[in-house]
Amino acid sequence: MTPFAITGIQMHVGAMHSNVDAMLHRIDVMMARFPWTQMALFSELAPYGPLDRFAQPFPNDDLSRFQDAARRYGIWLIPGSMFEKREDGRVFNTSVVINPDGEIVSKYSKMFPFKPYEQNIASGTEFCIFDVPDVGRFGLSICYDIWFPETTRHLTSQGVEVLLHPVLTGTTDREAELSIAKATAAQFQCYVFDVNGLAAGGVGRSLVVDPSATVLHQSAGQEDIFPIEIDLDQVRRQREVGLKGLGQVLKSFRDREADFPVYDRNSGADAYLHTLGPLRIPQKGDAAGVAATDPRTALGYSEDAAKKPDNLYLYEGRSGTD
Repeated sequence: MTPFAITGIQMHVGAMHSNVDAMLHRIDVMMARFPWTQMALFSELAPYGPLDRFAQPFPNDDLSRFQDAARRYGIWLIPGSMFEKREDGRVFNTSVVINPDGEIVSKYSKMFPFKPYEQNIASGTEFCIFDVPDVGRFGLSICYDIWFPETTRHLTSQGVEVLLHPVLTGTTDREAELSIAKATAAQFQCYVFDVNGLAAGGVGRSLVVDPSATVLHQSAGQEDIFPIEIDLDQVRRQREVGLKGLGQVLKSFRDREADFPVYDRNSGADAYLHTLGPLRIPQKGDAAGVAATDPRTALGYSEDAAKKPDNLYLYEGRSGTD
């Protein structure tokens, strides 16, 4: 058994003031109650809330305070994320990983800001993978990233066993996000720690899922400090013999016969996506669905061609089997 204790912290997040003092207080409470904690994870944008007007350059004084706390208690610490303002003026949603010596060992900027609602936030392009000595390999993604399985595919293909996932979800799609978190754990045979905030930081309902998609903890809508001891040997065993002795999905993906042309931007396989119109916030008076293009019309569907047994769909002269 390779146990490791991770504590998620679901807390009230204010939008108009710093939450750093409150976060440090909860670290003190966590270590008083659960001194066996080895890693702590906060929600997305917990330090300053969801407004990018409070973007900070990195490094900054508050990051130093989190480093001091990690060093004082000898824990790994991911203090959620905060808006980072870079020298070129761009703003990123960025998280850091602090080790028990108080060193920032990794940094990650959200790859998929929640556009079109976060129009002013730049997209990161670098993955975050880090090793905890004598324990295992961890990866970090932020909120909307998990809706794009390619992000987790890359992390787990590099050996990530635990996906740390700070979120700020205060909207009606939280139920869908919880389903995605569970599916991610099963698809990629990894632990998922999905930590949401409260108030301006979200609707709570943080979630921890093991690699068999079993829910280990589900928070409600109040503050919650929840330590979970995970077993990395369970991940390794399941990746060897399959989910409950059944699907060996990582090995099946490794041994695939198919390539996926949709990932080649020049293949034309994503032609339908280019008919969907601009990425923008819906407006009053928008037609409710009727303005969306029928994919058959958009791609030049031909009923005559569809009758041919070797050419079910014909798009601009190309068969669906090309």
